[in-house]
Amino acid sequence: MPSTPRTGGQILMDQLAIHGVDTIFSVPGESFLPALDALIDTPQIRLITCRQEGGAAFAADAYGKLTGRPGVCFVTRGPGASNAAIGLHTARQDSTPLLLLIGQVARGMRDREAFQEIEYRQLFLPLAKYVAEVDDPRRLPEFVARAMMLAVSGRPGPVVLSLPEDMLAEVCAVPDAILATRVQASPGAGDMARLRDLLTCAARPLLIVGGGDWTAHAAADITAFAEANALPVAAAFRAQDIVDNQHPVYIGDLAPASGPQLIAQVQSSDLIICAGDRLSEIVTRDYTLFGIPTPAQPLIHIHPDPGELGRVYQPTLAIVSGMPEFAAATRALAPVDASKRTTWGSQLRAAYLAQRTPPAASSGVDLGAVVLQLRARLPEDAIISNGAGNYALFVQRYFTYRQYRTQLAPVNGAMGYGVPAAITAALVHPGRMVVAFAGDGCFLMSGQELATAVQQQLQFLVIVVNNGRYGTIRSHQERHYPGRVVGTALINPDFAAYARAFGCYGERVETTDAFPAALERALAYDGVALLELVTE
Repeated sequence: MPSTPRTGGQILMDQLAIHGVDTIFSVPGESFLPALDALIDTPQIRLITCRQEGGAAFAADAYGKLTGRPGVCFVTRGPGASNAAIGLHTARQDSTPLLLLIGQVARGMRDREAFQEIEYRQLFLPLAKYVAEVDDPRRLPEFVARAMMLAVSGRPGPVVLSLPEDMLAEVCAVPDAILATRVQASPGAGDMARLRDLLTCAARPLLIVGGGDWTAHAAADITAFAEANALPVAAAFRAQDIVDNQHPVYIGDLAPASGPQLIAQVQSSDLIICAGDRLSEIVTRDYTLFGIPTPAQPLIHIHPDPGELGRVYQPTLAIVSGMPEFAAATRALAPVDASKRTTWGSQLRAAYLAQRTPPAASSGVDLGAVVLQLRARLPEDAIISNGAGNYALFVQRYFTYRQYRTQLAPVNGAMGYGVPAAITAALVHPGRMVVAFAGDGCFLMSGQELATAVQQQLQFLVIVVNNGRYGTIRSHQERHYPGRVVGTALINPDFAAYARAFGCYGERVETTDAFPAALERALAYDGVALLELVTE
């Protein structure tokens, strides 16, 4: 039935509420004042005001990862939208459902290069599944429903809606949309029978799990499938929380921190089953791990987007399916005779366990030892977030992820992700421990979001690894251009004092022995705590 007259801003908020949106991350702007005003009359949606649009977009991406529902980010035109692009790129490469809403110039001013005007279709189409501008408030229910469905269907990803400010202020009567639901492909019976035949013939099979289209139930299903078939499981880059790292089938992750023995074992396998991951550059060691276009071993590739199947690697069997649908289908398969490959699986597991003890650092705080202490101290459901940098390799190799969605890290390698992601984790799961790792360069790209965390009265721990440089780039320079280091040295602030200036707990840790006591003080603090670790 037609509704009573409402502003476009109120129609927008009503549609978001219908689709289950309970949180919007935003930096307010004059281009969407009617929508902000409508939030006062939509109390079921909380507004999280951030300090920079990149942080807001990162936080929305983390929401999509944690909940499986689109994280919503609302920013102003021009500079605000440009700042948010980093979160959009993250959601694209990470296959995260996200809705980016952008206040746009008034309709009568379009195509004049009005104040802060940008053509968003041209800017964002390479980064998003769908970009549209809503010119009529009567079409808001239609566009929001389409955006929410697209974000979670097929390969999950970001969508963008541009909203002219005068459209948001216009009053009209229009019926609400109904709840849009996820649409996903399922594997056929013939596909699963063929998969089982290939698995039966394999003596050294390997399962790779990754991508963004997972749920806790799907993770449990795929673990049961691997266990029943003695199938070793390797995680794709930053997908280490799909299978419990303490389960005997887990053999490590295909990432920059991977040991050479795992790489050799992948190459010697006689069947690769890849579920969810795109087999991207990082996972395949710059596309050298498998032959292109035809791998040396049979490849079964399962992915929700048919456009990814055969894009780089020609699969023996291609299955278009969502991960929950594929994982559920594995439950119906009778286990194969895996007795001939128990040694294969135990060898891979032993190789993984052998690299779980880090080498000792020669000076400063030993980051490997820090991760081991956190591994022993934190509960199994603790959520770990991080951005990008050499420090992240220690977390990826030595931390143990026990439950699904305890790892929040950007597959696209974006710096500055850790703190905004921790904010979202603390909002979504207020009773759980949350720890954000950041390098000194990484932290200062979003460190101002500590103000957001304090304003929301959140509690989590930030660990800043201070080695006085952009460490990853420095290591590349030293490897490829010995003795020619440039542009990577950093002069840093006192990070502990910086944290205290926001009202957080801040402490500087200069020795490994001092870390355990400092950790306990930080975890006991009722609010956001930051530990600065001085390392080499």
